Amino acid sequence: MKQNTHPTNHPAIFVDTSCGVEFKTTSTMNGEDTRDIDGVTHQVHNIEISSASHPFYTGKEMLIDTARRVEKFQARMQKQEDTAKGRKGKKAKRATRAATKEKEANTETKEDVK
Repeated sequence: MKQNTHPTNHPAIFVDTSCGVEFKTTSTMNGEDTRDIDGVTHQVHNIEISSASHPFYTGKEMLIDTARRVEKFQARMQKQEDTAKGRKGKKAKRATRAATKEKEANTETKEDVK
């Protein structure tokens, strides 16, 4: 069997940045920050959401947006609504096209009469 095939397990702390809850566990991830607890060095990993802050587990509706995703989406939707207000619909375009054709037809018949 090959030696050293499994990754090394380190003591770790996962910190939920949205509510500040800390989970003490082990992990194979390497973290940059470290913290000593009871003489043991733990690697610190910051996470955006966990079971302590996720709406499915807490039953509370919270808006957690650290990457501005919601604001970007709302801005995109507002821009789309603004452009849609300035646009004409299919029916309006067809009606104006029919009106211009009718005008052209009327002017041609008047010229033919003269």
